[in-house]
Amino acid sequence: MARTRGSWTGGTLTAGSVLKPQDVARAVFHPAWIPQPLDPSVERLKRLRVIAGAVASLGVYTFVEGGFDLTELLENAMTAAVVLLFLTPLTVGVMLWVWRRGGTVRQLRTPLLRSLALLVLFVGCVAAVLLLVRTVNASANVAVIIGFGMTMLWLLAFTAHGAVRVSGNFFGTAAVHRCLPPLLAMVTSWLVAVPDLVTGDLHGLSLTLGIVFILGAPVTVTAIALLEMRRLKRRYGIRLNAHPAAHPPVPGPVPPAGSPHLPPQGNPYGHPRAPGGQHPYAPHPRPPYHPQQPYGG
Repeated sequence: MARTRGSWTGGTLTAGSVLKPQDVARAVFHPAWIPQPLDPSVERLKRLRVIAGAVASLGVYTFVEGGFDLTELLENAMTAAVVLLFLTPLTVGVMLWVWRRGGTVRQLRTPLLRSLALLVLFVGCVAAVLLLVRTVNASANVAVIIGFGMTMLWLLAFTAHGAVRVSGNFFGTAAVHRCLPPLLAMVTSWLVAVPDLVTGDLHGLSLTLGIVFILGAPVTVTAIALLEMRRLKRRYGIRLNAHPAAHPPVPGPVPPAGSPHLPPQGNPYGHPRAPGGQHPYAPHPRPPYHPQQPYGG
C-alpha cells in the first residue's frame, strides 16, 4: 500500500495489522517521514552496523556468562534506552552548535521534534515491556498471568522489531542529517563499552574474550559508520560538519544493479521527426525513373 504523505505510518496499517506486531513496528518505528535510502551499498553498510550495534547493546557476555535471562536482558535494554534518552539529544545539540554558521535550528525544527517523539516512544515501549514482565513474574493469579502474558508477548515482539528499525534509522535522525545515524551509532557503542574498559570488568570472561566482546562491537560499528559517512560525502556531497541546508540537492534512490537505465520520459528508442512529419527512419518512396539520372542519381 502506498504511503500517505504527511501521515506518521503512511497509511500502511489496517485492522488486521494488529495481529502482526512486526508490521506495526515497521510502520511506527520507521515512519513515512524518514527519507528513503540513497544507495544500496550504503543500506548494506547500515545493516552491518545494526548487527554490530546489537552486539554492543545487548551484550554477548549475557549469554556466555550465565545463560539467557529475559528480565536481565530487559533491564540492560532499559538502562541503554534511558542513556539514549539523554545521549541522543546531547549529541544532536552539539552538532546543531557545529552547524550554526550554515543554517538555523528553525529550519530543522520539524524533523527534530519528530525524532524526539520517536525516541520517547521507544523508551516508553521498553519500560512497558519490563513492567509487564515483572508483573507476570510476581503474580500468582492465573487470569493476570494469562492476560498480561499475552499482552507482554505482543509488546515484546513489537519492541524487538522496533529496536531493529530504530537501530537503522536511529530514531529518524536521518531526516535531520544523513550522517547523524552513523555518528550516533558510534557514540552509543563506545559509551556502552567505556564503563567496562574503565573498571576492567570483563564479566567473568577471560582476557581474550573480554577484549573481543567489549572492544569488538564498538570498533566494528565505528569502522562501518566511518565508511558509511565517507560514501555519503564522496557520492552525494553530504558532510557531517555542514548544515543540511548547505548540502547540494540529493538525487533519488539509485536503481538496483542490473536494471536498465531509462530516460526520464518518452520512448527510449524514439527520435525526433523529420520536417513535414516524416520519421527519419521510415522508408522513403523512390523517385521516378529518369534515363539520365536513374532513380534520382
